[in-house]
Amino acid sequence: MLDGPVSHAVSKVARLHRIVAGRLLRELGLHPGQEFLMMHLWDNGPVRQSELIKTVGLDPSTVTKMLQRLEQAGHVRRCPDPADRRASLVEATETSCGLLQQVREAWAELERRTLTGLDEAESAELLRLLRKVEGALCTEAATDPTCRTDPDPG
Repeated sequence: MLDGPVSHAVSKVARLHRIVAGRLLRELGLHPGQEFLMMHLWDNGPVRQSELIKTVGLDPSTVTKMLQRLEQAGHVRRCPDPADRRASLVEATETSCGLLQQVREAWAELERRTLTGLDEAESAELLRLLRKVEGALCTEAATDPTCRTDPDPG
């Protein structure tokens, strides 16, 4: 094994977490990552595509492909921004609102599966430690838009 057992464990857990999340999301017709785009749209209403790209911190071509799939599925619509015709606005469709509760339920199930075998105190300690690690890594990746400025958002 490489040096860095903690980094190896974090990488392995992140990969497995994504696999389980992917299975749960596929049942809803979503690909991993699309739920983050949808949650942002549900929470914030219509946003410019360029702002959405900055917010999620992904490559523009990746976000464009995600939006194309979501648009084909009827979950989002894109239209010219009336304030700047060169820009596109992206918004969740009314039909996608039913998906909101399903995504919440999928994430609750993912949480349950992730914390299986941990008691309440261990779960709280894991969250505390992960936030601490996230803070340290955000210092290293200061330009990443997914880094929170609030050290304890929830």
